Amino acid sequence: MSSGLEQVSGVRCASSAGSRHHHPLVRKLARLAPLTEADAAALSHLSAGMRQVAAHTDLVHEGDPLTEAVLVLQGFAIRYKLRDTGARQILAYLVPGDLCDLDAALLGELDYTISTLSAGFVARIPRETLSDILEQHPNVARGLRLSKLIEEATTRCWLANVGCRSALERVAHLLCELQVRLQTVGFTTENGYEFPITQQDLGDTVGLSNVHVNRTLRALREQHLIGWHSKQLTILDLPRLQEIAEFKPNYLRATADYTQLFL
Repeated sequence: MSSGLEQVSGVRCASSAGSRHHHPLVRKLARLAPLTEADAAALSHLSAGMRQVAAHTDLVHEGDPLTEAVLVLQGFAIRYKLRDTGARQILAYLVPGDLCDLDAALLGELDYTISTLSAGFVARIPRETLSDILEQHPNVARGLRLSKLIEEATTRCWLANVGCRSALERVAHLLCELQVRLQTVGFTTENGYEFPITQQDLGDTVGLSNVHVNRTLRALREQHLIGWHSKQLTILDLPRLQEIAEFKPNYLRATADYTQLFL
């Protein structure tokens, strides 16, 4: 588990003992494909133009033309759709190491909005830069392709959550998923992670009202499964939480690890 923060290529990200690379995108893809040192260097260089962004900042709006992708380096962001009524549906959480909209440029414009939930750092990657990396670094291309397939599998799990799980199961599943995803890139503590998500955000994610979300979180606390204070989530009983959610992390492909295979 991660215990501290390190400055790596200008990015502050949590570190884990024994890892040779701490850049979140490198850590993420190194679990999906065997990267060389040249691959890792090319990925780390993508954060060269990073900038700090405030919470609740729209990074790309629905309908905008796309000439670049967004790389999340620190903090939480979301994909969401907004109805004319103001109702919002959160489609995905974007955590450090997530490179969003890699293929969206093929469509010409975005059909959803990307916004930050918390303050953090992002980098905008020109399409030409990405094309060069994919051409010159086939292992990176493989890792990014697998990452995209994982995103699609995650979307299917979210649909199943909303369609056939109880409120308690929906929230438990989401918390388990985030624990795995953040642990993969080194952004967890010994028994939890930063959780800059409001009850409204949770409701807009799992299709529940604020009242129902509040009741569900209270039930998780009363069963001594989680603690939530000052934007920090503590998981008190992970096996039990996973059991309630029927959480099977295989769709996240979190068990593979090529981090020791840098050449």
